[in-house]
Amino acid sequence: MTVVVGVDGAGRTHRLRRLAALAATPVWWFSGSEGLATARADGCLIIVDDAHRLDAATLRELTRAARDGAPMAISRRPTIDRPELAGLDEVVAADGVELLGPLDRDGVARLVATVTGRPVSPEIVAAVLEASAGMPAVAAAVATASPVLVVRLQRRFAVLNRPVITAARVLALRLDLTDHVLAAAAGLEVDGLAAGLRTLRDEGLLVPDGERMIPAVADAVLGELPPAERRRIHDAVAGALLSAGTDPAGAAVQLRAAEVRTPAAATVYAQAGERLRFSDPAAAVAWFDDAADAGGDPAALVEGRAEAGALLGLPVEVDRFALGMAGSTRLALVAGAVAAHEGRTARAAELLLDAAVPGPVLAVPALAGVGRVAEARAVADSPGPTALRRWAEAMLAAGDPLTALPLLIEAAEAVEREPPAYVLPDTPHAVGALLAVAAGDVASAEHLLGRAHAAGVGGPVAEERHRLLLAWARMRTGRYDTALRELRRPPGAEPLGRDRLLRAALAAGIARRRGDIAGLRDVWTGVEPLLARRAVDLWQLEPVEELAVAAARLRRPERVEPVLDLLEKIVDGSATWVIGLGWVRLMIAIAADDADAAAEVADRLALVPGGGTRPLAQRDAAASWAAVLAGEVEPEAVLAATSGLHAAQLPWEASRLAGQAAIRTADPVAARHLLERARELSEPETTAAPTGAGNLSDREVAVARLVLAGSTHREIGTQLYIAPKTVEHHVARIRGKLGAGTRAELLAMLREVLGE
Repeated sequence: MTVVVGVDGAGRTHRLRRLAALAATPVWWFSGSEGLATARADGCLIIVDDAHRLDAATLRELTRAARDGAPMAISRRPTIDRPELAGLDEVVAADGVELLGPLDRDGVARLVATVTGRPVSPEIVAAVLEASAGMPAVAAAVATASPVLVVRLQRRFAVLNRPVITAARVLALRLDLTDHVLAAAAGLEVDGLAAGLRTLRDEGLLVPDGERMIPAVADAVLGELPPAERRRIHDAVAGALLSAGTDPAGAAVQLRAAEVRTPAAATVYAQAGERLRFSDPAAAVAWFDDAADAGGDPAALVEGRAEAGALLGLPVEVDRFALGMAGSTRLALVAGAVAAHEGRTARAAELLLDAAVPGPVLAVPALAGVGRVAEARAVADSPGPTALRRWAEAMLAAGDPLTALPLLIEAAEAVEREPPAYVLPDTPHAVGALLAVAAGDVASAEHLLGRAHAAGVGGPVAEERHRLLLAWARMRTGRYDTALRELRRPPGAEPLGRDRLLRAALAAGIARRRGDIAGLRDVWTGVEPLLARRAVDLWQLEPVEELAVAAARLRRPERVEPVLDLLEKIVDGSATWVIGLGWVRLMIAIAADDADAAAEVADRLALVPGGGTRPLAQRDAAASWAAVLAGEVEPEAVLAATSGLHAAQLPWEASRLAGQAAIRTADPVAARHLLERARELSEPETTAAPTGAGNLSDREVAVARLVLAGSTHREIGTQLYIAPKTVEHHVARIRGKLGAGTRAELLAMLREVLGE
């Protein structure tokens, strides 16, 4: 007495044949009750295949025969769904039950070798095992590329009810669906889902002990699915996911994996894009594209995709027809933000003023940036989120950066707590950093930019801006390592106009501090088109300084003069910005060695009242510069001016003033003191050298850092006010102390002892 239990395709019939071959008595394969009495009389082993398919009367008859001692071996599916089958199983199973499970790797190898008649490689065995889940019938079909799976499915689907067939087709999509979603997609009640899955498992369609379809079977199910039915299944799954309240992003991932392209799926993809457009704009753009590919309404996708694209810094063309006819506030806000990103601040202000809430309050920073302070004050109290109103309030005080800075820090913290659901034209962190640098408070600039990076404020387009501003702030204070790393960053997408100008100013500033005329020429090639747009604002005043000096050094001052004239109109009379713009003109005069122009600027700045630490230092330094260029060097006044510039976090400017004064004075004692001061101020400000720097002197560490930065001996000499031969001497001493035989070894050892 033996019961062989297994799902369809597990090898039940094959096992019964093996048992029949081993029998010591005649064997009779049950095919109907007519021959049962004869078989019993002849003492035959009665073999009953697929007992689960027999009717109740036949099962009762076989049970009586088994109880009367007739030897019997039966096979059945794992599920016992009737009492008559249970009765027969109980009697026959008394002497043993064989459970047929999946084949292991060795079993699959033997099977494949048998059905193909040739040796099989481990790679083929692994592939067949993966595709078949170890089910013998499926493994044989896979190994021989037989169409038997499709034929078998067609037969089974012909007798199964429609919801179970639909469940099978949904499972064939290989999605990770909850029971509620799977049941809804299949048209089943959740309570009836277990019975449907049990049927599919008994049919041999699911992996053993799981609810996942056997991969090869899934391929066969999808292969025989008509296109119209496939679309129906796809829509059913998408609709079930939506009805179940599944997270749109998670649902979209499921549908994308199944390559679903139907209107219902387009709705899910669009919802995923809307959900992620601010937290993960790159993913959102991809979801909006998927929605469009799936037949989604382009008009319903344009707002979200424009927002996500703007956050990525992608080119976004906001159609004027859509703005005018559809009245889309979201598109209007995107248009204003993109104009600001491109450096067209005045245009950004106009677009935001014309937009609905919170457009007017978002326009305040742009209005203040182009000198339209009265208009900014008129709309600063417009409705909008608290964070934006705080930001607007701070910008009304931007004429005095030291007053505006605490308000901007408060606004930045508010934006971090409750990120606005809008594309920001700029961030309070970025504007706050620029004002902090203008006030000589680089520590606050670094604080704000660090917070912006940690919180991801403003999306990827703002992240690039924050990174550039950090490099800018540190370069202005004599810390060049961050700026050099930024300039060496592998080129990616071209930054938008505002940040392209900032990056150019950064490159020009480094070239200027190195005395690198060739570098200035390279920068200038890309700067001229930016300046030709004449699209600048108050917050770009200091970066414009670097570009203006580059123009003067290259004998092209006429290229930058229109931009300076525009800034003259924007400056609202506050000491910080009037003196800041005057300082730019002073730097141009110095670059051109124009003593008369420098004197004129110095006289004009002397009449400007008020100002904080940096404006006061620049005003005093302007007077010293005018005197130095005229050949009238007063050492005490120069030293006082350099101290003021250094306190205002302008060490390079202070060093240059002392160096030029040393060159132009006729007093050798004063020249020596001034040159020492220039050298002291020219030391690059970096983090302290690690203990591994060993016995390198402070000067050798400074030289070593500039060697690592890629500077030539001449450039190092220009920055440290020493001769190139002296630089060469320092490098030789460094190489000797470190024991470096070649330049490559020297650079490697310097990286080790000083860090990158």
